[in-house]
Amino acid sequence: MATGSESETTTSRRRPRVALREVTPNDAALLETWQSSEFDELGPRDEELLAARVPSFRLLVVRNDDEPVGYVTWRRVRYGPNRESRAWNIGVSIIPSARGQGYGTEAQRLLAVHLFATTDVNRVEAATDVANLAKQRALEKAGFMREGILRGAQFRAGSWHDLVYFSLLRKETLRRGP
Repeated sequence: MATGSESETTTSRRRPRVALREVTPNDAALLETWQSSEFDELGPRDEELLAARVPSFRLLVVRNDDEPVGYVTWRRVRYGPNRESRAWNIGVSIIPSARGQGYGTEAQRLLAVHLFATTDVNRVEAATDVANLAKQRALEKAGFMREGILRGAQFRAGSWHDLVYFSLLRKETLRRGP
C-alpha cells in the first residue's frame, strides 16, 4: 500500500514529501532499533492487552527518496456497541533527525485520508502529552480539531501524564478536499 500520490495532497496543497508504505521483512531490524530507542518511554507492554490480541496496524513513513523517517500506527476504538460507533486512534513516530520538518504532519494527514477512503468510520483521533506542543501543532496543521484533556490518562517515564485529544471527522476531510 503506497499512500502519497499527487491526488492525496497535504493541507498545504503541495506535493507530499512523504508517503506511507507497508512494512516488509527487510524493515524488521530498523523497527527493532527504533523500538528500543527514545520512541518507547511507555515501559513494558501490558500482557493482558497483548493476550487479548487487540489489533493495531503500522505503515512506514518514507521520504520521497525512499528513506524511512518513522512510522504511523492505528488501532480500532469503540464508543458504543454498534458498528457505526467505531473510530480509529492513530499515532506517529518520527526519528529525531527528521523531526520539525513537517513529515509527521503529512504522515498523519495521509493516514487519515487513507482510513476514510478504505473504511467506513466517521472519526479518526489522536492524543499527545500536554507538553508536546510540536505534536499538537502537527495535528492541527493536519486538520485535526483539539477536543480536550484526559487527565492522568497515561503512565509514562515513571509518572502520570495528561493527554490532549484531537479528532478529524469524515465530513471535515470531505469539505477540505483531499
